[in-house]
Amino acid sequence: MSDNRTTLYRYGEEVWNQGRLDLVDELFTSGHVYHDPVLGELPRGPEGVRQRVGVYMAAVPDAKATFDDWMVDGDRVLLRWTWGGTNTGELMGLPPTGRTATTTGMHLCRFEGGRIAETGVSFDALGFLQQLGVVELRAAEPVA
Repeated sequence: MSDNRTTLYRYGEEVWNQGRLDLVDELFTSGHVYHDPVLGELPRGPEGVRQRVGVYMAAVPDAKATFDDWMVDGDRVLLRWTWGGTNTGELMGLPPTGRTATTTGMHLCRFEGGRIAETGVSFDALGFLQQLGVVELRAAEPVA
């Protein structure tokens, strides 16, 4: 496993799966930028990472991530993952549903000096919210 891949693996396994937020300073640069289409802009650096992980951990405290596929290209690592658990805490202002949900997504991370400097995340947020029962899609009305 490349050093960068190992670092990203540690972020997934030790931070997300084990709740080791104390490792964030070791794994991320002080100017780390996180591109998250759901939570938007949070502070840069490790503090923003802790806040982001904290939002999801509070909403789904039993969640676990599995790592489905990896691609390494120089200073960039792409990880395809699956994540899910039971929603027992508030999620972005939504009350807990008690339902279990799973989503898939990807992290594309750029590294500097062995630490994560930039992260882009994309995941099926709509599907996750549908499984929780907080979003319902209706069929479109036919156009005459």
